[in-house]
Amino acid sequence: MKWFKRYGICLLTILFLCSTGICYGGGIVAKLGSRGNKVAEIQAMLTEVKIYRGEVDGQFGSQTLSAVKTFQKRVHHSQTGLVNKKLFALMCQKSSLNFNNYRKVWVMEASAYSPHDPGVNHRTATGEPLLKGIIAVDPLIIPMGTKVYIMGYGYGRAADTGGAIKGNVVDVAFNSRGEALRWGRRYVRVYFF
Repeated sequence: MKWFKRYGICLLTILFLCSTGICYGGGIVAKLGSRGNKVAEIQAMLTEVKIYRGEVDGQFGSQTLSAVKTFQKRVHHSQTGLVNKKLFALMCQKSSLNFNNYRKVWVMEASAYSPHDPGVNHRTATGEPLLKGIIAVDPLIIPMGTKVYIMGYGYGRAADTGGAIKGNVVDVAFNSRGEALRWGRRYVRVYFF
């Protein structure tokens, strides 16, 4: 009985943690306080499934924790707030964003524009209406028609060009001038699938 009091509680705790995927050998991808690209990928996937509405900033804070728990509830998992490899794979599947299968990823400077900006045409260089999801690129760097995923923006397709878009720069389209101004100019990870 003394042995069980001393070691049995510890053993039961370890068994519980491992059965829920919490043990460190279970492949924790991210948890509260984590930072980095994997956290940004989790935030992006949760955005795609309409659970996360915060900034895709790579910081696992309370808003990300709440979204992870909501996702866990939706897929009938224990609501631990921890993202292990199995849950990460399920997020990839449900969001159709498999960050394990991209061909390449570039860090690029991204500015924003809209059809309501002064001097901007309502049509792209390819003749399409200028709407969210269109990106202006340097066609020598990203061929026209290329589909990408831009962290913090979402899916985009190269369908426009611009005088200031040279080299490692993209211009992401928004439907309103306010959205474009809120985006501003930033460095982003661009995934090519």
